[in-house]
Amino acid sequence: MRHLPPFRLLLALAGAAWLSGCALAPGGHMDYRTETAPLDDLVDIEPITPGLVASYRNTVSRAAPMPESLRAELDAWTYRIGPGDVLSIIVYDHPELTIPAGAERSAAESGNQVRNDGTIFYPFIGRVPVAGKTLDEVRELITRRLAAYIFEPQVDVGVAAFRSQKVHVSGAVEQPGPVPITSVPLTLGDAIGQVGGARDDANWHEVILTRDGEEQRLSLYALLRQGDQAQNRLLRDGDVLHVTSAENQAVAVMGQVQRPGNIALGNERLSLTDALARAGGIDEGTAQPSGIFVIRGQGEGSDRLATVYQLDIRNATAFTLGSHFPLQPQDVVYPPYSRGR
Repeated sequence: MRHLPPFRLLLALAGAAWLSGCALAPGGHMDYRTETAPLDDLVDIEPITPGLVASYRNTVSRAAPMPESLRAELDAWTYRIGPGDVLSIIVYDHPELTIPAGAERSAAESGNQVRNDGTIFYPFIGRVPVAGKTLDEVRELITRRLAAYIFEPQVDVGVAAFRSQKVHVSGAVEQPGPVPITSVPLTLGDAIGQVGGARDDANWHEVILTRDGEEQRLSLYALLRQGDQAQNRLLRDGDVLHVTSAENQAVAVMGQVQRPGNIALGNERLSLTDALARAGGIDEGTAQPSGIFVIRGQGEGSDRLATVYQLDIRNATAFTLGSHFPLQPQDVVYPPYSRGR
């Protein structure tokens, strides 16, 4: 039978670690009541075994090709004009129609801005509805209307300034703000690159894409560092991309180690063995060899308070299992004190 310290102690230590950094105001008071439900009943116990480690290995992100659904979206992408865009319209052999405001002005300055009602005004043919149309559709429409005034007009239409559609990028990036959607498909990776990339304090493991009120949690680490294209997305007008901060990405190492404290994860993922090594290793004179515990809190929707993972290190080869057991942010690593020593 495994020798486990009282779970109340384990969970109290876990709670202390989760609340570290939250200071109480001087003179503050917290009531403590002992008439609580038994915490042992709210905890799952899970030994760290070769089978458990193998299950984690199967969930690790690896390089993956672009999903067919994403490839189809990119291949089918066509920019559709919207209010605020500025169109550049060229009528060959008719410079008075191509640049009516003079040749010294830029295309964005001399172009035709799409009004709020989705139209532009063009000489001879008046108002032309362009919003929601592709460039080819607008070119064909203008050509057809100009044919009543010009013999076989040769028309080309481009976008001089993309202003109607954008994605908002916020959080731990170098230059947060709007990123315009253009005639080139905009993916998640492209958008992060256009704002200067993620900062050093960014949490690459959690990027939140909000679309139509629904959130998707994606891994920039898996996309850019491991080549997992399943994490990529084609972005749309109105999407909000938020890169979270890594400030809460830490593991607490407590108990019988040489240097107890918090270990910041940053953008890396540590194994249990890595964390123990960074804490100076286990105090072999006082630690209980039959149990190193990893306390992992459950989410709000769970009826369990925490899961306690146990690594038995009476055989030193067990550290091989620990080197393949990945820690998660806010885990508590706790080698308990051996009462028999």
